[in-house]
Amino acid sequence: MKINELSSTSTSNKKSKRRGRGAGSGLGKTSGRGVKGQKSRSGVSINGFEGGQMPLYRRLPKRGFKNIFQKKIQNINFNTISNLLKNKKIELSAIKEEDLFKKKIFSKNKGNLKLLNVGEINNKINIEISYASKTAIQKIEKAGGTITLTKK
Repeated sequence: MKINELSSTSTSNKKSKRRGRGAGSGLGKTSGRGVKGQKSRSGVSINGFEGGQMPLYRRLPKRGFKNIFQKKIQNINFNTISNLLKNKKIELSAIKEEDLFKKKIFSKNKGNLKLLNVGEINNKINIEISYASKTAIQKIEKAGGTITLTKK
């Protein structure tokens, strides 16, 4: 199918209403907003207003909090590493966290990487990463590779 073969739908050619352009348009003078009052004016903010009754968002209790000091950590596992090696996005010689960020495989602003023990590893790899689980470290060392943790 090509662009010139597409048929238009009923909504694709709909013109927007031109408000405030004379009485003959049907939307002149007050532009369909009625006469006077808060809703006729610009900058209306009555979405949570319940006529003076305590609004629902204030009747319900507050819950939880957002920890602003929480570390942002992304997970990476052996399945992901083997897929990246298979697709030749990274080299087997030395896998570094910075290289994964530079090649835009992972986003740096989503946090540092943590290697988890998910999946199998069949060849020895040398990896430099921020965090790793104990079992992931054991698995890499058992396969004959080395792991360097940049943060503790």
